[in-house]
Amino acid sequence: MHVLVTADTITGVWTYARELVTGLISRGARVTLVSLGDIPLPEQTVWMDSLHGLEYRPTAFRLEWMQEGEQDFEESSTYLACLVREIKPDLLHLNQFCYGGLPVDVPRVVVAHGDLISWWMAVHGHEPAPQHWLNWYRRTVIAGLFGASAVVAPSAWMLQTLRSCYAKPTRDVVIYNGRNPIFFNPYVSKDDSVLAVGRLWDAGKQVSLLTQHQHPLQVCIVAAEQPVHPRIPIRADVRLAADNHCVALRGPQTEAQLRTLYSRAAIYAATSRYEPFGMAPLEAALSRCAIVANDIPSFREIWGDAALYFRANDAASLANAIRQLSDDRDLRTTYADRAFQRARERFTAKRMIDDYLELYRSLLYPKAAAA
Repeated sequence: MHVLVTADTITGVWTYARELVTGLISRGARVTLVSLGDIPLPEQTVWMDSLHGLEYRPTAFRLEWMQEGEQDFEESSTYLACLVREIKPDLLHLNQFCYGGLPVDVPRVVVAHGDLISWWMAVHGHEPAPQHWLNWYRRTVIAGLFGASAVVAPSAWMLQTLRSCYAKPTRDVVIYNGRNPIFFNPYVSKDDSVLAVGRLWDAGKQVSLLTQHQHPLQVCIVAAEQPVHPRIPIRADVRLAADNHCVALRGPQTEAQLRTLYSRAAIYAATSRYEPFGMAPLEAALSRCAIVANDIPSFREIWGDAALYFRANDAASLANAIRQLSDDRDLRTTYADRAFQRARERFTAKRMIDDYLELYRSLLYPKAAAA
């Protein structure tokens, strides 16, 4: 089986693509990977070095959710269509909506990792005002959903959101994201600390909730910008354990650095108000962090009773939840173990690849699948 995969190098989709491509090749598939957005840095592609059966084609075409995305759409579509005719893949695995209607006679799987309209509604509580580029974006998403042979969402919440905001695809399915547990260490002694990943200005991730109240534990926010009007002290040092419990900011981390932070943190704060799946909480769970999660439908779906929830978008409730786990170490250990077990049972890369291969075969060999 030869699969052409598209992925962007800017968002967390790149991590997802790494797991997907590595898993497919380990099962004997050939993969051609086309990246969009920025040309990746060398450290972003080092994982490809040992993969035999991978052909990589980087591009810098702008993405559909960018205001300039419309300008590159025709050229990028032509590029992909020509590439399909050249290499003749059996199936396209597209991590962008816009290529679902690509004019090629090959099954097309479109994966909905998130979209602008539902993000805006989750953050602002209403749809964005009409604009030319947003109108183009909406039309393009709908065309991609209808053109796809199958649409995949990483959660049932995201699938229902797509149906509500755009249209019901002809065929759709939920396949949860997965990570390889081997990348994470759940056996390190924990510090009395809280970790979160996200930029302070990102209203969707809203890690800024952690800056609104004092906490009994040291808090570390990774990849954060300078805050606006914080109510408690903000440190820009790189020590996780520090005096005078406050919030410490770290810039972007390497994979090894982030794995260390996950392994040492006792609690992970999943503060997002918009999260179709949430790869960072999964990585924290595989590192045996207790998960404190915003009470939104997607987190409830993913984590069930394996997370301690705080009242939706409420900084005071978040602070209370952190204090509860700080005061009760047995409870903290219980939630850490629950998150770890749920992640290992439901959200591994192996399970994800199994599900995708089943979908691929149903599209390539429909008669056999029906039988």
